[in-house]
Amino acid sequence: MTLVVLVGAAGSGKTTIARAVAARSAGVAKVFHFDSVGVPSPEEMARRYGSGDAWQRAKTNEWMLRLAQEADTGVPILFEGQIRFSFLADGATAAGGLEYVPILVDCDDDTRCRRLRIERKQPELASEEMLNWARYLRRQALERGHQILNTAELSLADSIERVMSSLGR
Repeated sequence: MTLVVLVGAAGSGKTTIARAVAARSAGVAKVFHFDSVGVPSPEEMARRYGSGDAWQRAKTNEWMLRLAQEADTGVPILFEGQIRFSFLADGATAAGGLEYVPILVDCDDDTRCRRLRIERKQPELASEEMLNWARYLRRQALERGHQILNTAELSLADSIERVMSSLGR
């Protein structure tokens, strides 16, 4: 079984790629979206978990445990979300050493802001905070030697093909 995890900040293209893979590989690969668990307000995260980071760590662990159970079916899995690479590693350990292939889905700031403001009509996400989050994820991917899929340089079809290849399809 192959587990591929697409990580990226808002506007990178990870959800678009995951949805396209799901449409192309129905019944051949399972696709999961981190945010499908629901994302509470920052205040709710702080109240229930102590902080947004603690919420993300807890939910990542829950997801990795769930994905470990799904892995038993032998069907390739694609998982996407805005996740810290360190939380993925911790979650994989908590799930009994679950093996996964992390891929950072990334793009330049101008592309991200255009996608968020114009294509997604979510200008509030085209913030300095989001751009800093994208930079943080990029640094982490580079430091850890993870694959980076630059969706500003690749067509959607090429991006999908690369992910499908990582899934073994």
